Amino acid sequence: MRALLWFKQDLRLDDHPALQAGLSAECLLPVYVLDPAQLQASAFGSRRMGVHRARFLLETLAALDGELRQRGSHLLVVQGVAEQLIPQLVAQFQLQQVLTLEEIAPDERAQVARVARRLGAVPLQQAPANNLLRVEELPFNLEQLPHVFSSFRALVEERLQVFQPRHAPERLPALPEGVEAVLQAIPSLSQLGLGEPLSVPASAFPFAGGEPAALGRLRDYLWKTQGVRQYKETRNGLIGTEYSSKFSPWLANGSLSPRRVVAELRRHEAQFKRNDSTYWLWLELLWRDFFRWSLLRHGSALFKAGGLQATISASQQIDQRFQDWCRGCTGMPLVDANMRELAATGFISNRGRQVVASYLINDLQQDWRYGAAWFEEHLIDYDPASNWGNWAYLAGAKRAFNVLRQAREYDPDASYVSLWLPELRDVPQALRHTPFLLGGGQLHNLGYPQLESIPESWRPYLNHVA
Repeated sequence: MRALLWFKQDLRLDDHPALQAGLSAECLLPVYVLDPAQLQASAFGSRRMGVHRARFLLETLAALDGELRQRGSHLLVVQGVAEQLIPQLVAQFQLQQVLTLEEIAPDERAQVARVARRLGAVPLQQAPANNLLRVEELPFNLEQLPHVFSSFRALVEERLQVFQPRHAPERLPALPEGVEAVLQAIPSLSQLGLGEPLSVPASAFPFAGGEPAALGRLRDYLWKTQGVRQYKETRNGLIGTEYSSKFSPWLANGSLSPRRVVAELRRHEAQFKRNDSTYWLWLELLWRDFFRWSLLRHGSALFKAGGLQATISASQQIDQRFQDWCRGCTGMPLVDANMRELAATGFISNRGRQVVASYLINDLQQDWRYGAAWFEEHLIDYDPASNWGNWAYLAGAKRAFNVLRQAREYDPDASYVSLWLPELRDVPQALRHTPFLLGGGQLHNLGYPQLESIPESWRPYLNHVA
C-alpha cells in the first residue's frame, strides 16, 4: 500500500492513530496543506488566523518536520486548497490511500468530504479525532449527549477509563520516489503577508510550537515542578507561567494528545496520590471533550446568533464599543489589561477570558459572535469547540460577572493591570482599578479613556482599597 498521511490539527507523532495505520505502508507521504484563506477576513471582520497563531503553527510544522526527518521521512508543506492539492499529490506519486484524522467542526468536516469526493476510487480513511474519549467509549449515543456538563461528567465517570496511547514510532516508511523535487521550505510569516510579532517580556508563558515543547511542558508541570498539585488553588491566576497547565495551545493544534495528558496524569496520581488539583485538571480535559462532542452534535448552529436555544435572546448589535473592547480602551482596567495582553501575546488566562467575554456581552451589550471571532483570530490556543462553546454558554447564561468585583478578587494589588496598562502606573495603587473616579482632566492627561457610566452593581467595590 502506498499512502498519503494528511496532517491537519494533529501535528504530532505520539498517539496518532492515522500515523499508526500507515506504518505498514510501502511508502508514506506526510503532507500539510496551508490554506491562505485562513488569513482572510471572516464574516465578522476578523481573520480566521492572526499573527500569533500563525507563528505558533509555523514553529509546530518545523518541529514536526524535524521529528519526521529523525525517522527517515519529511513533511511536505503545500499552500492552497486541500481538495485540489491532495488528489494532485495522490495522482502524481501513484498513491493508493489517504490517511487522516476525523474532524468535528462543520467547515473542516465538509472539506474532508470534498477531498474524499475528488479522490474518486482512492479511499480516504479517517482515524478517531483528537478527543479524549472515542465514540465507542461514550456511555450514550451522540444524540443523547447531555445538555449540561455536570450530567456528561457523571455519566462518563461511572466507568473508569484507562488511556493507553501509543508512542511515536522509531522509524517511518520511506517517502515516494521523486518527492524530493516538490519538497520546499516552510514559509515564513513575512512570506504569508504577516509581520513578525514583537517579543513581550510580560508574557504569561514563552510558548514555542511543536511536539517536543508540548511534551516538555507536560513533563515539567506533572513531574518536575509538580505544579499540577496546586492547580485548583492557582488556576484563576493572571500572571506567570505556573498558575495553570498552559497545555491548551498544543492541545489546540494537536501537537499534544489529550489521551497522553491523562495517561501521564494517572501515572502521576499513582505515584503521588490524587488530590483535588489533579482531579480538577481531569475535569478541565472533560470540559474540552464535552464542548467537542457538543460541536459535533449541534454543528453549524453553534456559530449562529440564535442557533442554540440558549442564545436566541442574546444581543446582535455591534457598534464602536466593540472596537474599544478590541483595542483595550473601554475604560475598565481589568478588561483593557486582558485585551492588550491578548493582542500582544495571543494568550490570556481562563479567568481573563470569562471576564472580558462577560463584559462584552452583558455590560456593552454587543454581539457575542464578534467577540468569539476576535478570539479566533488572536488566540494561539484557538479551538472551535471550546472557543465558540464557551462564548455561546456565556451569551445564553442569565448570570453576568461583576467585573469590578472580579478585579478586586483576582488582582487585589492591581499588579496585573499595572503590568499591561503602563499609563496607570503613576496612579495611586488604590485607584488603578477605578481610575474613572479621577477627574476627567487627569484621565485625559494619562491618556486613558473615560468610562461612560458606573454600573450600580459596582458601588460596593468602589472604595475598596486595592
